[in-house]
Amino acid sequence: MKKYSFYLLGILLATFGLLTLYLSGSVIFDLFEMRAKQGDFVMPVIWANFVASLLYLVAAFGFFKQRKWTSKILIFAVAVLIIGAVGLYLHIDSGGVYMQKTIKAIGLRMGVTLVFLAFSYFKITKKKKDIITN
Repeated sequence: MKKYSFYLLGILLATFGLLTLYLSGSVIFDLFEMRAKQGDFVMPVIWANFVASLLYLVAAFGFFKQRKWTSKILIFAVAVLIIGAVGLYLHIDSGGVYMQKTIKAIGLRMGVTLVFLAFSYFKITKKKKDIITN
């Protein structure tokens, strides 16, 4: 994979991370009266998104520098999102109010994170392992 591809992936992931940080941070800290605008949000999902956004920014740096640890950061981000999804499930199961788009959004976020993880693993981690073993 050409070096510019890693930069492009890094820029995309950083943009995704910054957008996620802005949106989740705005709800957590009630910036710009975002809580009222968001409607029925589920706090475990918001916190999972917030933590994942910080991990995305670190992983974006890993893409820029082509570091093997990038995959580990993204695995951790997936784990955080899974914990958020479990929190969402428990919230729904206990009769909590939620929006249908929350379920779709966390699924989409996990999918996007898994795509970045796959690129990271196959294009950085695995490639560097192959270079070391050969």
